[in-house]
This record gives sequence, structure tokens and C-alpha cells, in this order.
Amino acid sequence: MKTKFLIALSVGVFIFLSALTGGTVCSKRAFLFKIERSKNKNIVRYDACLLQNNNISDPDPVHAYWVLANGQKEELSIVESKQAYGIQFKEKLGENKFRIYLAAVKDREIIIQRMRGGYKALVQIKGELSILERVYVEAEEKVLGFPKVHHIDLFGRTL
Repeated sequence: MKTKFLIALSVGVFIFLSALTGGTVCSKRAFLFKIERSKNKNIVRYDACLLQNNNISDPDPVHAYWVLANGQKEELSIVESKQAYGIQFKEKLGENKFRIYLAAVKDREIIIQRMRGGYKALVQIKGELSILERVYVEAEEKVLGFPKVHHIDLFGRTL
């Protein structure tokens, strides 16, 4: 009876901790891109989640989290993951190649793949396939509800 309780407790703790981290467990990470905002200096960072052999983790290829102005790291909240900065959809396209969409921009695909000895996020910028490096969001804060986004700028390098 005591053994069953300890097993159930261990499973419960694992599920709770997985929920806190978005379920992503990475042996290593590789920087992909970041989102900067007009609101403050906090950024959302997106890293490829790598296994010990440097392949991308499947089913969680990308880990998104806050890097605060003071350098501390925090996980996205459930609302932030579901409505704004989280990965809404992911699809494996091949070995170390995934298609993802951000929750707030469901119509713009981002391809994550191994290139030039590392991992890159590829996206269309002004009609050209480019390596995404950062996103800037200019928004106006509202008293209640979500901020009003004025514009989103994508920065990267063409292939």
C-alpha cells in the first residue's frame, strides 16, 4: 500500500513539474530567436530543445521562456503560452526539421532546422526566406484586457 502511494505521488510530482515547464525537458539548448517588446526590456527567448546527441527533441522541439531585464529566467504562464508567446502547433517535417506557429501569429509558419553547424528559425520576411533573429512588438497597454498591437517587425538575414 505504501509503495503504491509513493509511486502515485512521484507520478503526480512529475506531471506537476512538467506542467510548470511546459513539458519541455532539454539536455541542451540552442538559441533560435527572441521577441522584444515596447513595454519593457523583458524578452521572450526561443531555443531549440536538443537531446544529448544534438538532435532536436521530438515532440517538444522549441522551448519559449522569459529573460527578464535583470537576467533572471522565468517560464511563460499558461495564458502567455496559449494566447501570445507559446508554440501553438508543431509538425515534424523530417530529421531535425520542424514547422511551428506562435500562438499570437498562427498564419506565419516558422521552420526550425539544422543549418551551418547549428539550428536556425526560417521565416518569410518581405517575400524572401530568411533566418529569423528577432521580433519587435510595438504595442499600447490597455487598462483591462490584452494590449493593442500597433505593429510587429521581423529582423533576420536572407539565405
